[in-house]
Parts: sequence; structure tokens; C-alpha cells
Amino acid sequence: MPTLHVVIPVYNERNTLEPCARRVLEVSLPESWSIRIWMVDDHSDDEHFALVQQVFDDLSAENLPVSLDRHEVNQGKGAALQTGFDRILAASPADDDLVVIQDADLEYDPGDFPALMQPLLEGKADAVLGSRWGTHTKLVGLKRKIHAWGNRTLTFLSNVMTGYRVSDMECCYKIFSVSLLRRLRPMLTEQRFGIEPQMVASLSRLKARVTQVPISYDPRGLDGGKKIGWKDGVRAIWVISRERLRSRTVAPFETDQTSLDPVTPTDAGRG
Repeated sequence: MPTLHVVIPVYNERNTLEPCARRVLEVSLPESWSIRIWMVDDHSDDEHFALVQQVFDDLSAENLPVSLDRHEVNQGKGAALQTGFDRILAASPADDDLVVIQDADLEYDPGDFPALMQPLLEGKADAVLGSRWGTHTKLVGLKRKIHAWGNRTLTFLSNVMTGYRVSDMECCYKIFSVSLLRRLRPMLTEQRFGIEPQMVASLSRLKARVTQVPISYDPRGLDGGKKIGWKDGVRAIWVISRERLRSRTVAPFETDQTSLDPVTPTDAGRG
């Protein structure tokens, strides 16, 4: 039975982790697919981690497929994702298993998983990104519009460097096969939010076919625990520029498809 592996980086999300994890586990996946959660706590403070541990204990007591790792010191989202990826690969999953990233807050809806999986199951893409911006999203309020503008600016710079035409490079939802993860993982070094542009740049280096799927999005503000700031935007620009200068002499990711053109957006990615 193929498995969708869900990596959830956790840092001081005591109020949202349990409902998030349960939403993930309750998702109705395509027939024959199972799901497994890999939580990585990036050294939440003691008060928060006690609740993280309780969530894990409660889910485990229900015999639900979940694991928990904890960093000894806080390192960042990128480091937590790399730990999760390493744990998945160490478990020797099947090459056609899928891996998706899920934030521990309630901004993203795991109910979008089946739609994100579909282009991969149909052999139309090697990796799929979610897109928060488009006709399916209504931007309300100045802060939300500024946030979207900043993300679109970074996405534009990334597209220039990678050749992709996606609309939301910074989106949490990125999904790909375990076989692609094996090629991707050695390229990932960014400890914080720079992991997002680095993943997309690495996919381009591998000549992976990337498409995107519109997703639902319910953003929170800094008062709600959002951790990304302007310094992360500056870092993202640096990562985008640096990755473009790195050697591109790597073998392309091999699929059963004859085309390995890295510029294969869906209609949602045009413009």
C-alpha cells in the first residue's frame, strides 16, 4: 500500500498542532493510499513542548501512524524539514511513496492533499507546488496584500532563475515522490525559510517537471505566531541568487516520461 508521508515542522504551536495533525490523519486519500505523520519539534520552549509531547502520546495511544523527533537547539524550519526527510529515507519507503510538507498551524487545509497528489499519480509532473494566489483567493486587508506582494516578488525572482512559471514559490505545500527526494535531499542546506527557494532551485537543477495546484489558505499574523519576517525575505533573495550560480552539472531526475522539460506549469501558473 503506497503511503503519503507528511512532514510537520513544529515550533511553539501548542494550540494548533493537535487539530492540524487530526485533520491530516482524517484526509480522504485516493483508494489504497495510507498516510503517516513525521513531526519534528524544533526545540519548542518547555511549556509548548510538554503539549507537543502530549499530542504525540495521545495519537500514539490511538495507534495512529505518527512519529516525533526533537532538536536539541532551535535551528529553523529548513533544519526541521531536513530531519523529517532523513527520518523518512531511513525508514526505507517505496520509491513511489509521496512526501508532502504541512505547517503545524491551521493556515493550510490538508483536504487539498488529493488535488496536490493528482498530477503525480497521473504522471504529469515530478513535483507539485500549492498556490495561494489567484482567482480562487480574495485578498482582504492591507497586511495580507503586502504579504502577497512580497511573495509574488520573490516568486518572480525565483522563476527568472529557474525557468519555472509558478505563482507561489514560497507556498508550504510541496509534494514529490520518495525517489525524487533521494536526489533532492543532498542539495538542501538552508536552515530557515531559505529552504523554500532552495527546494525549487534544486528541482530546477534536476530538471524536474513542476506544476502547481490552487489551494485554500487562512493566514495568521505575527500576533498569531507567524515567524517569517523581512530578514527571511532578504535571505530568500540571496538564496535565489546563490543557487543560480551553483553547478548545474547533475544528472536529470529520471521518470517514465519522455519529457523532462522543467517549464511545465498548469494554467494556474500562467501569467
